[in-house]
Amino acid sequence: MMKSSFFASASALCLGLVLALGVGSQANAAAKCIKGDRKAPYTIGWANIYSVPTWMKQTQGTIEAEVEALKKQGLVDKLVVTDAQGDANVQIQQIQSMIDSNVDAIILIAGSSTAPARVIADACAKGIAIINFDSLVDTDQVTAKVNTDSSQWGDQAAKFLIDAIGGKGKILILNGPAGVSVSDDRRKGADAELKAHPDVKILAETNTPYNVAPAQEAVTSLLFANPEIEGILSLGGALSAGAVLALDKQGRDQVPITGENARQFLELWKEKGLKSWATMQPNWLGAFATYTAVQALEGKDVPAFVKIPLPVIDNSNIDEYLARAKDFPADGYIYSPYDEELFKKLLAQK
Repeated sequence: MMKSSFFASASALCLGLVLALGVGSQANAAAKCIKGDRKAPYTIGWANIYSVPTWMKQTQGTIEAEVEALKKQGLVDKLVVTDAQGDANVQIQQIQSMIDSNVDAIILIAGSSTAPARVIADACAKGIAIINFDSLVDTDQVTAKVNTDSSQWGDQAAKFLIDAIGGKGKILILNGPAGVSVSDDRRKGADAELKAHPDVKILAETNTPYNVAPAQEAVTSLLFANPEIEGILSLGGALSAGAVLALDKQGRDQVPITGENARQFLELWKEKGLKSWATMQPNWLGAFATYTAVQALEGKDVPAFVKIPLPVIDNSNIDEYLARAKDFPADGYIYSPYDEELFKKLLAQK
Protein backbone atom coordinates (compact mmCIF):
# COMPACT_ATOMS: atom_id res chain seq x y z
CA MET A 1 0.00 0.00 0.00
CA MET A 2 1.12 3.51 -0.64
CA LYS A 3 1.13 4.45 3.01
CA SER A 4 3.18 1.42 3.93
CA SER A 5 5.87 2.43 1.51
CA PHE A 6 5.92 5.90 2.99
CA PHE A 7 6.18 4.55 6.51
CA ALA A 8 9.02 2.28 5.47
CA SER A 9 10.98 4.93 3.68
CA ALA A 10 10.43 8.13 5.67
CA SER A 11 12.49 10.20 3.30
CA ALA A 12 14.44 13.39 3.54
CA LEU A 13 11.31 15.27 2.54
CA CYS A 14 9.51 14.00 5.64
CA LEU A 15 12.56 14.58 7.79
CA GLY A 16 12.81 18.14 6.54
CA LEU A 17 9.22 18.79 7.45
CA VAL A 18 9.72 17.31 10.90
CA LEU A 19 12.81 19.41 11.47
CA ALA A 20 10.95 22.50 10.32
CA LEU A 21 8.69 22.06 13.33
CA GLY A 22 11.55 22.49 15.71
CA VAL A 23 11.70 20.92 19.14
CA GLY A 24 8.32 19.68 20.35
CA SER A 25 6.67 21.66 23.07
CA GLN A 26 3.97 21.17 25.67
CA ALA A 27 0.58 20.55 24.08
CA ASN A 28 -2.43 22.66 24.97
CA ALA A 29 -4.92 21.85 27.67
CA ALA A 30 -7.41 18.98 27.55
CA ALA A 31 -9.08 18.34 24.22
CA LYS A 32 -12.37 20.14 23.67
CA CYS A 33 -15.59 18.11 23.26
CA ILE A 34 -14.03 15.06 24.91
CA LYS A 35 -15.87 13.78 28.02
CA GLY A 36 -13.87 10.61 28.60
CA ASP A 37 -16.92 8.36 28.33
CA ARG A 38 -16.07 6.77 24.95
CA LYS A 39 -13.92 3.68 24.70
CA ALA A 40 -12.03 2.04 21.85
CA PRO A 41 -12.59 0.69 19.31
CA TYR A 42 -14.04 3.91 17.91
CA THR A 43 -16.30 4.58 14.94
CA ILE A 44 -14.99 7.41 12.76
CA GLY A 45 -17.26 9.51 10.52
CA TRP A 46 -15.76 11.18 7.44
CA ALA A 47 -18.05 14.05 6.40
CA ASN A 48 -16.78 14.66 2.89
CA ILE A 49 -18.06 17.76 1.10
CA TYR A 50 -17.48 16.11 -2.29
CA SER A 51 -15.51 13.16 -3.55
CA VAL A 52 -15.01 13.81 -7.27
CA PRO A 53 -11.79 15.92 -7.40
CA THR A 54 -8.61 13.84 -7.41
CA TRP A 55 -7.31 15.77 -4.42
CA MET A 56 -10.34 14.67 -2.41
CA LYS A 57 -9.99 11.05 -3.54
CA GLN A 58 -6.34 11.03 -2.51
CA THR A 59 -7.23 12.63 0.82
CA GLN A 60 -9.87 9.99 1.50
CA GLY A 61 -7.26 7.37 0.63
CA THR A 62 -5.04 8.63 3.45
CA ILE A 63 -8.00 8.53 5.87
CA GLU A 64 -8.81 4.94 4.90
CA ALA A 65 -5.16 3.92 5.26
CA GLU A 66 -4.95 5.52 8.71
CA VAL A 67 -8.16 3.79 9.78
CA GLU A 68 -6.72 0.44 8.72
CA ALA A 69 -3.58 1.14 10.76
CA LEU A 70 -5.67 2.09 13.80
CA LYS A 71 -7.84 -1.01 13.39
CA LYS A 72 -4.71 -3.14 13.76
CA GLN A 73 -4.03 -1.35 17.04
CA GLY A 74 -7.58 -2.06 18.24
CA LEU A 75 -8.41 1.64 18.35
CA VAL A 76 -10.94 1.86 15.48
CA ASP A 77 -13.59 -0.56 14.32
CA LYS A 78 -15.41 1.28 11.54
CA LEU A 79 -15.20 4.21 9.10
CA VAL A 80 -18.49 5.83 8.02
CA VAL A 81 -18.12 7.84 4.82
CA THR A 82 -20.61 10.38 3.45
CA ASP A 83 -20.43 12.53 0.32
CA ALA A 84 -22.42 15.79 0.28
CA GLN A 85 -21.66 16.27 -3.44
CA GLY A 86 -20.80 19.92 -2.86
CA ASP A 87 -24.04 20.79 -1.05
CA ALA A 88 -23.41 22.33 2.39
CA ASN A 89 -27.00 21.65 3.49
CA VAL A 90 -26.67 17.98 2.60
CA GLN A 91 -23.44 17.86 4.57
CA ILE A 92 -25.26 19.23 7.64
CA GLN A 93 -27.90 16.50 7.31
CA GLN A 94 -25.18 13.86 7.01
CA ILE A 95 -23.39 15.16 10.10
CA GLN A 96 -26.69 15.04 11.97
CA SER A 97 -27.12 11.41 10.90
CA MET A 98 -23.65 10.64 12.25
CA ILE A 99 -24.58 12.26 15.57
CA ASP A 100 -27.84 10.28 15.68
CA SER A 101 -25.93 7.04 15.09
CA ASN A 102 -23.51 8.07 17.89
CA VAL A 103 -20.21 7.93 16.01
CA ASP A 104 -17.22 8.68 18.23
CA ALA A 105 -15.48 11.18 15.95
CA ILE A 106 -16.27 13.26 12.87
CA ILE A 107 -13.57 14.28 10.38
CA LEU A 108 -14.72 17.28 8.40
CA ILE A 109 -13.88 19.46 5.40
CA ALA A 110 -16.61 22.07 5.67
CA GLY A 111 -18.68 23.06 2.65
CA SER A 112 -19.54 26.35 4.33
CA SER A 113 -17.64 28.35 6.93
CA THR A 114 -20.83 29.18 8.82
CA ALA A 115 -23.70 26.81 8.00
CA PRO A 116 -22.52 23.68 9.91
CA ALA A 117 -21.77 25.57 13.16
CA ARG A 118 -25.00 24.54 14.97
CA VAL A 119 -24.78 20.86 14.16
CA ILE A 120 -21.07 20.80 14.99
CA ALA A 121 -21.79 22.39 18.37
CA ASP A 122 -24.40 19.66 18.96
CA ALA A 123 -21.82 16.97 18.17
CA CYS A 124 -19.29 18.59 20.49
CA ALA A 125 -21.83 18.76 23.31
CA LYS A 126 -22.42 15.02 22.94
CA GLY A 127 -18.74 14.26 23.42
CA ILE A 128 -17.99 13.49 19.78
CA ALA A 129 -14.47 14.46 18.70
CA ILE A 130 -14.65 16.94 15.79
CA ILE A 131 -11.52 17.47 13.68
CA ASN A 132 -11.96 20.10 10.96
CA PHE A 133 -9.27 20.47 8.30
CA ASP A 134 -8.62 22.22 4.97
CA SER A 135 -11.84 24.23 4.61
CA LEU A 136 -12.57 25.48 8.11
CA VAL A 137 -15.81 26.34 9.87
CA ASP A 138 -16.23 29.56 11.83
CA THR A 139 -16.76 28.08 15.31
CA ASP A 140 -14.55 26.98 18.17
CA GLN A 141 -16.92 24.15 19.11
CA VAL A 142 -14.55 21.58 17.67
CA THR A 143 -11.81 19.47 19.16
CA ALA A 144 -9.19 20.75 16.73
CA LYS A 145 -8.72 22.54 13.42
CA VAL A 146 -5.89 21.55 11.10
CA ASN A 147 -4.59 23.60 8.18
CA THR A 148 -1.71 25.17 6.34
CA ASP A 149 -1.50 28.97 6.19
CA SER A 150 -3.08 29.96 2.88
CA SER A 151 -2.13 33.61 3.36
CA GLN A 152 1.51 32.61 3.80
CA TRP A 153 1.17 30.49 0.63
CA GLY A 154 0.13 33.56 -1.39
CA ASP A 155 2.84 35.72 0.15
CA GLN A 156 5.61 33.22 -0.60
CA ALA A 157 4.39 32.65 -4.14
CA ALA A 158 4.30 36.40 -4.83
CA LYS A 159 7.80 36.88 -3.40
CA PHE A 160 9.19 34.15 -5.65
CA LEU A 161 7.55 35.47 -8.80
CA ILE A 162 8.47 39.10 -8.19
CA ASP A 163 12.07 38.10 -7.59
CA ALA A 164 12.05 35.84 -10.67
CA ILE A 165 11.00 38.71 -12.94
CA GLY A 166 13.49 41.16 -11.38
CA GLY A 167 10.94 43.18 -9.44
CA LYS A 168 9.09 44.48 -12.46
CA GLY A 169 7.03 43.21 -15.35
CA LYS A 170 3.57 42.31 -16.59
CA ILE A 171 1.90 39.33 -14.96
CA LEU A 172 -1.27 37.25 -14.95
CA ILE A 173 -2.85 35.97 -11.73
CA LEU A 174 -4.66 32.63 -11.60
CA ASN A 175 -6.90 31.90 -8.64
CA GLY A 176 -9.05 28.97 -7.61
CA PRO A 177 -12.82 29.36 -7.28
CA ALA A 178 -14.02 32.66 -5.80
CA GLY A 179 -15.70 32.28 -2.41
CA VAL A 180 -13.65 29.26 -1.39
CA SER A 181 -11.67 30.17 1.71
CA VAL A 182 -8.33 28.66 0.69
CA SER A 183 -8.54 30.33 -2.72
CA ASP A 184 -9.49 33.72 -1.34
CA ASP A 185 -6.89 33.54 1.45
CA ARG A 186 -4.06 32.64 -0.94
CA ARG A 187 -4.95 35.64 -3.09
CA LYS A 188 -5.17 37.99 -0.10
CA GLY A 189 -1.80 36.72 1.07
CA ALA A 190 -0.18 37.94 -2.16
CA ASP A 191 -1.49 41.48 -1.80
CA ALA A 192 1.22 43.01 0.36
CA GLU A 193 4.08 41.93 -1.92
CA LEU A 194 2.23 43.04 -5.05
CA LYS A 195 1.46 46.45 -3.57
CA ALA A 196 5.08 46.83 -2.44
CA HIS A 197 6.24 46.45 -6.05
CA PRO A 198 4.40 49.03 -8.18
CA ASP A 199 6.48 48.11 -11.23
CA VAL A 200 4.75 44.73 -11.28
CA LYS A 201 1.67 45.29 -13.43
CA ILE A 202 -1.27 42.88 -13.15
CA LEU A 203 -2.54 42.54 -16.71
CA ALA A 204 -5.45 40.26 -15.86
CA GLU A 205 -6.72 37.94 -13.16
CA THR A 206 -9.11 35.01 -13.30
CA ASN A 207 -10.84 32.46 -11.09
CA THR A 208 -11.36 28.88 -12.27
CA PRO A 209 -11.99 25.48 -10.67
CA TYR A 210 -8.84 23.61 -9.64
CA ASN A 211 -8.79 21.65 -12.90
CA VAL A 212 -6.45 21.81 -15.89
CA ALA A 213 -9.01 22.16 -18.70
CA PRO A 214 -10.87 25.27 -17.49
CA ALA A 215 -7.57 26.87 -16.45
CA GLN A 216 -6.06 26.24 -19.90
CA GLU A 217 -9.14 27.70 -21.55
CA ALA A 218 -9.08 30.78 -19.31
CA VAL A 219 -5.36 31.42 -19.83
CA THR A 220 -5.71 30.94 -23.59
CA SER A 221 -8.23 33.79 -23.65
CA LEU A 222 -5.96 35.97 -21.52
CA LEU A 223 -2.99 35.31 -23.80
CA PHE A 224 -4.93 36.47 -26.86
CA ALA A 225 -5.68 39.73 -25.07
CA ASN A 226 -2.17 40.18 -23.64
CA PRO A 227 0.65 39.62 -26.13
CA GLU A 228 3.37 40.47 -23.61
CA ILE A 229 3.61 38.83 -20.20
CA GLU A 230 6.67 38.29 -17.99
CA GLY A 231 5.24 36.00 -15.31
CA ILE A 232 2.25 34.08 -13.99
CA LEU A 233 1.25 34.08 -10.32
CA SER A 234 -0.70 30.83 -10.13
CA LEU A 235 -2.17 29.82 -6.77
CA GLY A 236 -3.05 26.23 -7.67
CA GLY A 237 -1.18 23.35 -9.30
CA ALA A 238 -3.76 22.35 -11.92
CA LEU A 239 -4.05 26.04 -12.79
CA SER A 240 -0.30 26.15 -13.43
CA ALA A 241 -0.41 23.07 -15.64
CA GLY A 242 -3.23 24.64 -17.65
CA ALA A 243 -1.23 27.85 -18.05
CA VAL A 244 1.91 26.05 -19.24
CA LEU A 245 -0.13 24.08 -21.78
CA ALA A 246 -1.84 27.26 -22.99
CA LEU A 247 1.51 28.99 -23.56
CA ASP A 248 2.78 25.92 -25.37
CA LYS A 249 -0.24 25.66 -27.63
CA GLN A 250 0.16 29.25 -28.75
CA GLY A 251 3.88 28.80 -29.35
CA ARG A 252 4.65 31.36 -26.66
CA ASP A 253 7.82 31.26 -24.55
CA GLN A 254 7.35 29.91 -21.04
CA VAL A 255 7.63 32.48 -18.25
CA PRO A 256 8.33 32.20 -14.50
CA ILE A 257 5.31 30.63 -12.84
CA THR A 258 4.30 29.53 -9.36
CA GLY A 259 2.20 26.50 -8.53
CA GLU A 260 1.42 23.51 -6.41
CA ASN A 261 2.40 19.85 -6.13
CA ALA A 262 0.11 18.68 -8.94
CA ARG A 263 1.90 15.84 -10.72
CA GLN A 264 1.20 17.22 -14.21
CA PHE A 265 2.60 20.63 -13.31
CA LEU A 266 5.74 19.17 -11.74
CA GLU A 267 6.31 17.01 -14.82
CA LEU A 268 5.84 19.98 -17.17
CA TRP A 269 8.18 22.01 -14.94
CA LYS A 270 10.94 19.45 -15.40
CA GLU A 271 10.22 18.76 -19.08
CA LYS A 272 10.27 22.42 -20.09
CA GLY A 273 12.90 23.65 -17.64
CA LEU A 274 10.55 26.13 -16.06
CA LYS A 275 11.58 28.78 -13.57
CA SER A 276 9.13 27.81 -10.86
CA TRP A 277 8.22 27.43 -7.22
CA ALA A 278 5.50 25.38 -5.58
CA THR A 279 4.13 24.28 -2.24
CA MET A 280 1.27 22.01 -1.17
CA GLN A 281 -1.80 21.29 0.94
CA PRO A 282 -0.72 17.76 1.90
CA ASN A 283 -3.36 15.09 1.33
CA TRP A 284 -2.23 13.41 4.53
CA LEU A 285 -4.09 16.11 6.45
CA GLY A 286 -6.93 13.56 6.26
CA ALA A 287 -4.83 10.85 7.91
CA PHE A 288 -3.55 13.31 10.48
CA ALA A 289 -7.10 14.47 11.32
CA THR A 290 -8.09 10.83 11.90
CA TYR A 291 -5.04 10.20 14.06
CA THR A 292 -5.75 13.37 16.05
CA ALA A 293 -9.37 12.36 16.68
CA VAL A 294 -8.30 9.03 18.14
CA GLN A 295 -5.58 10.64 20.24
CA ALA A 296 -8.18 13.02 21.71
CA LEU A 297 -10.62 10.17 22.40
CA GLU A 298 -7.81 8.31 24.14
CA GLY A 299 -7.48 11.24 26.53
CA LYS A 300 -4.44 12.91 24.99
CA ASP A 301 -4.19 16.68 24.92
CA VAL A 302 -4.31 18.07 21.39
CA PRO A 303 -3.92 21.71 20.30
CA ALA A 304 -7.06 23.60 19.32
CA PHE A 305 -5.32 24.52 16.08
CA VAL A 306 -2.54 22.62 14.36
CA LYS A 307 -0.63 24.63 11.78
CA ILE A 308 0.92 22.48 9.06
CA PRO A 309 4.18 23.93 7.67
CA LEU A 310 4.26 24.73 3.96
CA PRO A 311 7.02 22.72 2.27
CA VAL A 312 8.85 24.38 -0.62
CA ILE A 313 9.28 22.61 -3.94
CA ASP A 314 11.98 24.15 -6.10
CA ASN A 315 14.76 23.01 -8.41
CA SER A 316 16.73 21.67 -5.44
CA ASN A 317 14.19 18.98 -4.60
CA ILE A 318 11.77 18.58 -7.49
CA ASP A 319 13.54 15.38 -8.57
CA GLU A 320 12.71 13.82 -5.18
CA TYR A 321 9.03 14.43 -5.83
CA LEU A 322 9.15 13.25 -9.44
CA ALA A 323 10.98 10.07 -8.43
CA ARG A 324 7.78 9.06 -6.62
CA ALA A 325 5.39 10.23 -9.35
CA LYS A 326 4.47 6.68 -10.37
CA ASP A 327 2.87 6.17 -6.94
CA PHE A 328 0.31 8.89 -7.64
CA PRO A 329 -2.45 9.39 -10.24
CA ALA A 330 -1.48 11.22 -13.43
CA ASP A 331 -3.98 13.94 -12.54
CA GLY A 332 -3.15 13.75 -8.84
CA TYR A 333 -0.85 15.38 -6.32
CA ILE A 334 2.59 14.13 -5.27
CA TYR A 335 2.40 14.76 -1.57
CA SER A 336 5.22 14.56 0.93
CA PRO A 337 5.75 11.40 2.99
CA TYR A 338 4.24 11.13 6.45
CA ASP A 339 4.45 8.86 9.43
CA GLU A 340 3.36 8.65 13.06
CA GLU A 341 6.52 10.41 14.22
CA LEU A 342 5.56 13.44 12.11
CA PHE A 343 2.02 13.37 13.54
CA LYS A 344 3.39 13.34 17.09
CA LYS A 345 5.61 16.33 16.32
CA LEU A 346 2.68 18.25 14.86
CA LEU A 347 0.53 17.58 17.93
CA ALA A 348 3.38 18.72 20.20
CA GLN A 349 3.23 22.24 18.76
CA LYS A 350 1.86 25.03 20.94
